[in-house]
Amino acid sequence: MRVSHLSLGDFRNYHSAELPLSPGPNLLIGQNGQGKTNLVEAIAYFATLRSHRVTGDSALIRAGRESAVARMQVRSGEREVRLELQLNQGRPNRAQVNGNVVRPREVTRWFSAIVFAPEDLVIVRGEPSGRRRFLDDALLARHPIASVALADYERVVRQRTSLLKSARSRGDSALSSLPVWDDQLVEYGTQIMLARRELLRDLEHPLRRHYEALVGADHAPRVSMSESVSDALTDTGVSRETVGIEELAGVSRETLADDFRSALRSVHSREIERGVTLVGPHRDDLLLSLNALPVKGYASHGESWSFALSLKLALAELLRSESSAGDPVIILDDVFAELDAARRARLMLAVADYEQVIVTAAVEADVPDDVAWDRVRIRAGVLHPISASDVGAESEADRPADLGTRDDAQSQRDE
Repeated sequence: MRVSHLSLGDFRNYHSAELPLSPGPNLLIGQNGQGKTNLVEAIAYFATLRSHRVTGDSALIRAGRESAVARMQVRSGEREVRLELQLNQGRPNRAQVNGNVVRPREVTRWFSAIVFAPEDLVIVRGEPSGRRRFLDDALLARHPIASVALADYERVVRQRTSLLKSARSRGDSALSSLPVWDDQLVEYGTQIMLARRELLRDLEHPLRRHYEALVGADHAPRVSMSESVSDALTDTGVSRETVGIEELAGVSRETLADDFRSALRSVHSREIERGVTLVGPHRDDLLLSLNALPVKGYASHGESWSFALSLKLALAELLRSESSAGDPVIILDDVFAELDAARRARLMLAVADYEQVIVTAAVEADVPDDVAWDRVRIRAGVLHPISASDVGAESEADRPADLGTRDDAQSQRDE
């Protein structure tokens, strides 16, 4: 799978942009603030229907505009598909596939990408919400139909939580419909928990291989889950964090659903008191460890980066092995600047044989120089293809003065 062309209208800092892309390695070069990351952000949006940089779509729409449009030509073998997304302020987004109107989530069935970005440190060093987001995005990449269960589960949590809050003022009479919401919570929540467990089981072995290849050492990386259902049923104080992912993934749907219902009964009074849904996948956390110690709080900056990269590499390998549509598109957004020369070379080696790799960099010297890059220079939102004869003739004025800034003026609103 590869992107052959991207068109943007009123997306981020672009009034309009046309970006042709080649098979193999593509390099987008530009000083910070020129718009290179905005291009790959638009491409990645087609895979998950959300930005890897910000929450919500409003920051993706050019200042002063009511909507933004992104169009993409995707090739998979001999088949070419035209995908289009229109992001709207205050209105539902719209989508088309080959000119036919579809629900936006249908677009994710036609395109798969794995993004490596500085924001990935949130997975290993941030709050549980960042790790849950990684899990949910990975599920969508592996099974696009999972978007239905995830959306239904979020809806049930909102409705059930609203009911619990109303019970504090209206009393038990407000809880007459709670069993209905409990059944739906268990149904959709069990689907998500099982899918997460199976995903982590299938990621663990490739994670270990990629980590050792990237770092040159075996630090025994592991993944598992800390689940609120298990915590609610634990009376001895012994955490379920020590349970291996193989064992968790082997639990049947029926057993997990029974445990879920028992956990809801055990926290019933506390949920009414607090007006919050206390158990379910929205309260769970992904556990990451190196040498039997949590990555968060114990791993160095380099080890944390390597773990995050290895986790994404493992996911890319898994998607590649399972998809009939070809490789996922690999996007490396300002990643090489974070790595030493040895890890840059090892990372590039790990992705070199994917059908398409798209890299952004502020300084060309940060990327491996033994790669036949197809280069594009971005200046102030204008794209300039660089021919092979032009390589090496780029002036020192093109080098960024401040590597700490974000990609465009609008990005000041991102956080």
